[in-house]
Amino acid sequence: MSSPFPRRVRAAVAGAAALAAASAGLLFAPSAHAAAVTQYPNFAPTPPMGWNDWSYYQCGINEQTILGNAHALVSSGLAKKGYDTVTIDDCWMAQQRDANGELVANPTLFPHGMAYVGQQLHKLGLKFGIYEDAGTSTCGGFPGSLDHWQQDADLFASWGVDYVKLDGCNVPTKPGETDEQSYRDTYAAMSAALLNTHRRIVFSISAPAYFQGEANWDSVIRWSAQYGNLWREGADIALGQDTGADKWASIDYNYGYNVGLAALQRPGRWNDPDFLLAGDSGLSRDEIQSQVSLWAMMAAPLISSTDLTHLSPAALAVLGNRDVIAVDQDRLGVQGRIVQHGTGYDVLSKPLANGDRAVALFNSSDTAQTITTTAARAGLRSAAGYRLENLVTHQVTATTGVIAADVPPHATVLVRVHPGAGRGLAPATTVSWHDVSTARQPGRYRITLADHGAVALTDASVHVSGPAGWTVSPSTLRLPRVAAGGSASATVTVRGPEGAPGTTVTTLDATARYRAGSARTDSVAGERTIVQVVPFPSLAAAFDNVGATSESATTAGNFDGGGDSYSTEALAKAGVTPGATVSANGLSFTWPSAAPGTADNVSTSGQEITLTGKGSTLGFLGAEAGFVSGTVTVTYTDGTTSTGQLGFPNWCCAPTDAYGAKTAFTTDHRNTPTGPANFGISYGVFTNTVPLTPGKTVQAVTLPDAPAIHVFALTIQP
Repeated sequence: MSSPFPRRVRAAVAGAAALAAASAGLLFAPSAHAAAVTQYPNFAPTPPMGWNDWSYYQCGINEQTILGNAHALVSSGLAKKGYDTVTIDDCWMAQQRDANGELVANPTLFPHGMAYVGQQLHKLGLKFGIYEDAGTSTCGGFPGSLDHWQQDADLFASWGVDYVKLDGCNVPTKPGETDEQSYRDTYAAMSAALLNTHRRIVFSISAPAYFQGEANWDSVIRWSAQYGNLWREGADIALGQDTGADKWASIDYNYGYNVGLAALQRPGRWNDPDFLLAGDSGLSRDEIQSQVSLWAMMAAPLISSTDLTHLSPAALAVLGNRDVIAVDQDRLGVQGRIVQHGTGYDVLSKPLANGDRAVALFNSSDTAQTITTTAARAGLRSAAGYRLENLVTHQVTATTGVIAADVPPHATVLVRVHPGAGRGLAPATTVSWHDVSTARQPGRYRITLADHGAVALTDASVHVSGPAGWTVSPSTLRLPRVAAGGSASATVTVRGPEGAPGTTVTTLDATARYRAGSARTDSVAGERTIVQVVPFPSLAAAFDNVGATSESATTAGNFDGGGDSYSTEALAKAGVTPGATVSANGLSFTWPSAAPGTADNVSTSGQEITLTGKGSTLGFLGAEAGFVSGTVTVTYTDGTTSTGQLGFPNWCCAPTDAYGAKTAFTTDHRNTPTGPANFGISYGVFTNTVPLTPGKTVQAVTLPDAPAIHVFALTIQP
C-alpha cells in the first residue's frame, strides 16, 4: 500500500531530532552518514513469494481472515511451491501506542495478539510478514515508526516477524533537507534497526513509489537496494473491488513502469511492481496468466493479494504453475528485458541459469495478433534448431529459429527456449489472420499456416468457426503442402449480425490440422478478434454507472468503484435536481433525469455517442474517480474527424483545475455504502471542453477509453 493520492502527503517538522542509528548505538545524522550504513544482508536470494491482504481486503481484516488465507496457502499446495510468506498490511494496529510507546495490535481484530499470529504461521511452515510506515502515521492513519525505529524492530523480532514492509506515507521533510534525504534517513534508520535485532528479516522498502516519475527516481531505487531486499517502485495495483477493466489497466501500467527498470535490479535485490490479482473477479484467464507470466519474466516478487479461501481452479492453476514459477525463481536472478516492441505488443527475453532463455510474447492490445521474433533476437546462441516449451500448455515443438504465436488480446505466450532441438519433436507452427477486406468485398480474411520447423507439412486443412449468428464461407479449406520454413494461405468471407449499441467483441477460431513428417498428425489454432462499435443514440442510452443515490438508499452507488456516490440531497442543496439545467463556465447542460440509485453517467470506455450540431467547442460535465485523461474523437458528417484530450479533477480532495477543467458546482458530503458521510468535504462536478472543427456538423463523439472518467452530460457550444 502507498498513498491513495497522486502526490504524497508530508508535513515539514521544524527542529526534528536526528534519528537513532541502532547499528552504532549513537545518535544518527543520516543525511551525512546514511551511505555508511552496512549493506543489508541478502535475505531474499530469489524474489519473495507469498500473500498479502491489502488489495482484496484493505482494512477489512482480522485474525480469522489472516489465518484462513494462511491455511488456504498450505491446503492448496501453493505454500510448497514457494508462496510461503503471509504479510499483514495496514490497519492491524490500535489507534495509539501504549504507555511504553509500543505498537499494539487492535484487540478486537486480533484478540490473541501478533505474537500468536506469528506462532500459528510458523506452525504451518509459513513466514510472518508485517506492515509499518516510515512516517508519522501509516497511510490508514495508524502510528508510524518515525523515531521508534529500534523499539519497533525489536518488537517485530519478538513476535517472530520474518518480513517487514515499510511504507512511506506522511514522511516529514526535515528543515534543510530535500525530500529524498529525509526519506533516505528514515529507511536507513529502520534498516540499521532491523540488522541490530540479529534476526533474519526480509526488508521491503516503499520509498521509490513516492518518487515515481521524478528526476531522482533512479537514485532512490539505488539506495533502496543498499538498505533492503526489495522495493515498491511505483503505483499500487488495483483493488479487489475495482472493475475488471481498471484491474487490467493497472496490471498493464505497473508492467510498463517496472519493465524499464531492469538495469537497477540485481540478483537478490528486486524491483517490486506490486501484488498478483489472480483469483479476482473481472479478469479473464488470459489476463491473470499474463500478469503472472510477466511478473515471472521480470523476476518480480510473486505476492498474491486475493481471497485464497475461494480460489478458482483456473486461478490456482495459474498461480501454481511450477514451470512459470521456475522462471521467476531462476537462480541467475536476472530481470527480463524487452528485445522487440511493436504496435500493441512486446517481446521479452530472460536468460536462465542453464543457458536457456525464457521468451514472452505479450499482446497488450484489445485484438488477437500474431507476434513473431527469432532466437537470435532473444539472445540465444546460434544453433541448427531450438526446442520450444510452452510453459502454460506444456506443448513442446522444434524451430529452426522463428519463435511465433497467435496471441489473444491481453494474453502472454511464455516459452522456454533451448538451443539444440531434440529429434522427433513436432515442428513449431502458427495460424495467422490477415484482413484483406475491401469496400466491395467486406469481411474477407486470409488465413495462413506457417511452418517454423525443419519438417514439411502435408494433408493440411483449416476449419473456421464462429459464434451463433455468424457465417464463414468456406468453413473448411484444403491447403497445399507446406515446405519447411514456408507457409500456405486461403481466403474466407465472414459475416455476422450488427451488435447492439456499444462495443461488441466477437472471436473467430481457425484450427489447422496437418501431418508433420511421416504419419504424425498435429494441429495449431489461431483466433481473430472482430470489434464492432455501434453508436449509442444518446449519452443517456450509454449510462453505465450509478453516481448519485438517495441518503436513504446508498448501496446502489458506485461512482468510485468502492460503493461511494454523490448524495441527491446534497446535489439538491446545490440546485441540481433530475432534469435541471446546469449553467457554469459559459456552458449549459441538462443534468440527468435518472432517478436516485439508477445509472446516471458514463464511465468512459470508448463508447461512441450520436450527437448532431455545429459549434466551436464540445462541452463535458463530469468528474473523475482517478487521475487520468483520455482522447475524445469527434466524427463529422463529411467523414472527417478531430480529437482532443479530456480529463477532470478527482471528485474529492485534489486540485480543481486539473486537465484545464473548471468547477461547475460542489456538494458538501457524499454517500458511502453505510450512509452519508464525509461532511464538510467538497465533492465536485466539473466542466471541460475539446475544440471542434469550425463549420462542420458533428455526427458522433467517441469518449475516452478511461473508466475513471465519468461524464454526466454533453453539449455543443456555438
